[in-house]
Amino acid sequence: MKQQEENMRVLLAEDDARLGKLINYMLEQNKINVDWVQDGSMIYEYAMYTEYDILILDWMMPGESGVDACRRLRENGYERAIMILTARDAVEDRVKGLDAGADDYLVKPFEFAELLARLRALSRRSSQKLQQDIVEVGEFTLNRTVKVLKKGDMDVQLSPREFQIFDLLAQNLGYAVPREVILDRIWGLESDVSSNNIDSYVKLLRKKLDSVGGGSLIQTIRGVGYKLETE
Repeated sequence: MKQQEENMRVLLAEDDARLGKLINYMLEQNKINVDWVQDGSMIYEYAMYTEYDILILDWMMPGESGVDACRRLRENGYERAIMILTARDAVEDRVKGLDAGADDYLVKPFEFAELLARLRALSRRSSQKLQQDIVEVGEFTLNRTVKVLKKGDMDVQLSPREFQIFDLLAQNLGYAVPREVILDRIWGLESDVSSNNIDSYVKLLRKKLDSVGGGSLIQTIRGVGYKLETE
């Protein structure tokens, strides 16, 4: 268990400076790597562009609440473990937090030993899911949990959006995915992203795949969208 904790990386979002400092200190004393933010508007960017094992999000945050950030992350394909911290202990509040996509829900005040035990449990579940979320796509290996695409031993360095597009096409292997579906599943129909933006992302994705000999995997279906086709 100790080794498991030492390898853990956590994003802590807590605007209460005293509590945040205490949690940050206690986690680091247990050899857990911590990034601590005090503004909820920072949660999404930190989570999408840094590989964390677990997000610990306070419900009430300035900028964007932890539960709203959780929901937005899940809507955009984020699959890592998320824990919500809150003083709200009513059943309906717990249901709301879990429905937003949280994996666990811890009510303040809490004992640090319980927080640590819950983090270990979430880490074990994430490790089990990792084994189930590895998919072979031709010569490529797609790891949905850690958001990594490999060809053999080579990592293909994709941005979060590029990975989501490749993953969506892989889920529909051999079938054309309309641009409207890509827009809806990755950005949401209410976003300002246009078809030209999607084409630009696919162009960059193809270029990165081509660098390892896989640029021909993604086919353009004129007037429709894109299709991932393996030999």
